[in-house]
Amino acid sequence: MLEIKNLHVEIEGKEILKGVNLKLEKGKIHALMGPNGSGKSTLANVIMGHPKYTVTQGKILLNNEDITNASPDERAKKGLFLSFQYPSEISGITIMNFLRTALNNVKEKKMTVFEFQKFLKEKLKLLKIDESFAERYLNAGFSGGEKKKSEILQLAVLDPTIALLDETDSGLDIDALKTIAEGINNVMDKNKEILIITHYKRILEYIQPDTLSIMINGKIVMEGGKELVDQLEAKGYGWIENGV
Repeated sequence: MLEIKNLHVEIEGKEILKGVNLKLEKGKIHALMGPNGSGKSTLANVIMGHPKYTVTQGKILLNNEDITNASPDERAKKGLFLSFQYPSEISGITIMNFLRTALNNVKEKKMTVFEFQKFLKEKLKLLKIDESFAERYLNAGFSGGEKKKSEILQLAVLDPTIALLDETDSGLDIDALKTIAEGINNVMDKNKEILIITHYKRILEYIQPDTLSIMINGKIVMEGGKELVDQLEAKGYGWIENGV
């Protein structure tokens, strides 16, 4: 289980997170919504150990182990994964080589090239992605949908226990959204915890969250079930902000 306790975070002297408390549970999908600038992406980056943020108070616990000061690679080896909102383009490195290197660095058992090719084909088939996709340079010249598809392929290959998906649905048309959502549902199992950060209801129509948290001005101000999504769609965030 991942647990965030009273987390305060600042960047360049400005406080962004102001006492966040959050629990992710095994086998559960947790959605996080909130207005622009509320601190959602900051939370995901801090959980993954981004060095530009400073934790001034609070803890990040993974299975009751304090990982607040752990490096990003240590967190990855412990089973954390972050899908970026804006994935980087890296020319000259194929998706296949990138994924094999990443997998061999976070798992104890190393895969040979032949073993990995067979393994990757299975994941491509699971996600309904053409095999030629793996031969392309990492995100180079990719459309928004292809970049998000590349991130979900990384999720399937690295097989983390905790996945943080930062606005995986942004910039996607309806067909791409369905493909990405189906891919996430395919890799989800009872041993995983997924946090989906989103602005919109539409991805949550395809990926049903067990819990929804609302973040406003650096704090989690409300939690509920799927019914809360419909309230947000109808009312926006104003009714919550006025009560905070």
